[in-house]
Amino acid sequence: MAYWLFKSEPGAWSWDDHVKKGVEHWDGVRNYQANNNMKAMKVGDLGFFYHSVNEKQVVGIVEVVREHYPDHTDKSERFGMVDLKAVKPVTTPATLADIKTNPKLADMVLVNNSRLSVQPVTAAEWKEVCRMCGVKA
Repeated sequence: MAYWLFKSEPGAWSWDDHVKKGVEHWDGVRNYQANNNMKAMKVGDLGFFYHSVNEKQVVGIVEVVREHYPDHTDKSERFGMVDLKAVKPVTTPATLADIKTNPKLADMVLVNNSRLSVQPVTAAEWKEVCRMCGVKA
């Protein structure tokens, strides 16, 4: 199993929006690195749902339920999407500031390349962020 982080502006698509849908595609990615990360995903992989912009915090956990396929919103036909299922909210959101000050997370992509919208998370990082969020890894 692999772990990921999905960033979304809560004004455009929030954790609550995703929970209401249950399962929804993650479309609109137009960055090659983020798209390649989605191509590497397998059904059953888990991810953090991260509110970007003003909140900057991990707010929920999602699961990949459909692997990479063409993004219907991409007229160029170069990018794809995956389907994600809302699994559960975190007990205590982990803020970017808290993540940045945790020495165990110094090499996390979120700390070093915070603009990337879909990022890999190592197993050790997953465990530590889950601990910070008050959820079982």
